[in-house]
Amino acid sequence: MLAATLVGGVLVGSSTLLGRAPQAAADQAASPTRARCALPSPQEAGSSQKYEITSGGRTRSYVLRLPDGYERRASWPLIVAFHGRGSTGVEVEGFSGLSDLPAVVAYPDGEVGTGDGYRRAWQGAPYQPTGVDDVAFTADLLDHLDDTLCVDPTRTYATGKSNGAGLTTLLACRLPGRFAAIAPVAPALYPQSQEGCEGARPTSVLEIHGVADTTIPYAGDPDRQLPAVRDWVRGWAERDGCTSSRTSRIRRDVTSTRYAGCVAGTEVAHLAVDGGGHVWPGADTYSGGGHTTQSIEASRAAWAFFTRHHLTRAEGRDR
Repeated sequence: MLAATLVGGVLVGSSTLLGRAPQAAADQAASPTRARCALPSPQEAGSSQKYEITSGGRTRSYVLRLPDGYERRASWPLIVAFHGRGSTGVEVEGFSGLSDLPAVVAYPDGEVGTGDGYRRAWQGAPYQPTGVDDVAFTADLLDHLDDTLCVDPTRTYATGKSNGAGLTTLLACRLPGRFAAIAPVAPALYPQSQEGCEGARPTSVLEIHGVADTTIPYAGDPDRQLPAVRDWVRGWAERDGCTSSRTSRIRRDVTSTRYAGCVAGTEVAHLAVDGGGHVWPGADTYSGGGHTTQSIEASRAAWAFFTRHHLTRAEGRDR
């Protein structure tokens, strides 16, 4: 199993690949959830700490948030939140409000991408880091968190902003059966983020986007091969086999479109924010350029969506 190193604090493990002790492996085989929940907690409930693991020969970092009241006698939902280009996991935690939710939250850091500037980025974009497999890194991170925390593999979710949000769509396609639902916010939907999605396993998705976003335009950008957001959502709904849709205004500046009749109990939904920029709705600190509505909170909307979806035990790899 992958063991983590606490960054800037007490060393709690090694960032190398280690084998389980025979008795621990036997315990997990007998009762996976009980074995995980019996392990020592890596940090205090209600706190955030930065850790490192090794994936693909690289040292990768992430911030881990344990919720208030974290106890090992109950399995918690797990949310993985990916930052946008040029940002960090710490910054996403700061503006997103995700750490206020009753869930374990991991905020990974991307590697430095190509193009202008020394900016962290993710796989799934023209400026993606060279030679970095973020799909494999995410799988390694999920395995590590599943092995060491009291989390429920059937209630694992992904969200993110911009480039990180685009990565969540790639992960839904390339890691079938790992995420019960995704909620990309202002996703950068480059063609690279859709590689492997044709014929992929149906996955529930809530897409949130500002209509006045000038970074990832709502109407699309043919020169950058970015689709119109509504067209992309409709395409995902078609791939999930949805049979009907309903559009309604749920706030003075927010329109909701929901698709129903989707296969395998999946759901596709879209929230369009009139006048909204390339931002995280509801954020009370800077999250990107343009207007930030306070009529909805992206974190709360994502959570309400997530709680309606879970994987089967077989899909969730309850080991």
